[in-house]
Amino acid sequence: MYVCNCFGVTEEQVRKHADGGACTPRQIASACKAGTDCGSCVRRIQALLGRGACPRRELVDQGRPALTAVAPDRAPALDEAA
Repeated sequence: MYVCNCFGVTEEQVRKHADGGACTPRQIASACKAGTDCGSCVRRIQALLGRGACPRRELVDQGRPALTAVAPDRAPALDEAA
């Protein structure tokens, strides 16, 4: 079944990229462009990754904080970040 209609990416392709180490929607997007056009497939990709499509998901969940977007007006200045 297709996950991303814009780029013709299937569930199987998402699972294959996850097996190769892409364990976040952003990493999947880097691997195959899924989720980078209209964005309607991002939740489906999240669901696939959350259901064990990523064999290394527990490593991501344990040690790495999730990337979050920061509004440009709220981003800390370089001297404030230290």
